[in-house]
Amino acid sequence: MRVLIVEDEPKLARLLRKGLTAQGLAADIATRGDEAMCMAMATAYDAITLDVMLPDTDGFTLCREFRRHGVATPVLMITALDTIHDRVTGLDSGADDYLAKPFSFAELLARLRALVRRPRDVLMPVLTVGPLRLDPAARTVHHGDVEIELTFKEFAVLEALMRRPGEAVSRFDLLECAWDDSYDNRSNIVDVYIGYLRQKVDRPFGTESIETVRGYGYRLRTEEVAA
Repeated sequence: MRVLIVEDEPKLARLLRKGLTAQGLAADIATRGDEAMCMAMATAYDAITLDVMLPDTDGFTLCREFRRHGVATPVLMITALDTIHDRVTGLDSGADDYLAKPFSFAELLARLRALVRRPRDVLMPVLTVGPLRLDPAARTVHHGDVEIELTFKEFAVLEALMRRPGEAVSRFDLLECAWDDSYDNRSNIVDVYIGYLRQKVDRPFGTESIETVRGYGYRLRTEEVAA
């Protein structure tokens, strides 16, 4: 899961990012509305946490702009404004949930999980490529009837490949899907995790489903190939 944190208070933004990454999630930070809009339109985030008070706009307006520009990502609005009027305004602006400050991180995480699950039938269909089946909401992967245990990052890399079956996916795109923008994109971390995936989704089943595209990235074959 990749989350966009829209928060202009540096300390809180850092704490949220630290907490999310500790849970295996990728998290990016935007401190202004215009920055958040560019990031939300350029990256397929799974959820957005949105502070109401921003230096160049307010969260209500920004949420309306998200929806007007076709950004359908679930939005969790976070604010110290906790009157019924404020909550109604936030929800009517296109937000999916509302969390008042101060809040516990455990509750924020639970609300994010609920948001990702909620539109499962529309936004998070089960992905099937050959014998592989990946359920983004349940976070499960099966090869036929056999469940495969994956780490958070392994799951994110495999999901990125399964969303584009038969297509060459660049190392940069895989990095973008599984790691946040603080990671050094010159690292070979993608190649390392592809190796981990092959050990789990291919080798035990005698297949070679993940193909190297030399000098570019990787491709998930749409048909099962024996090793």
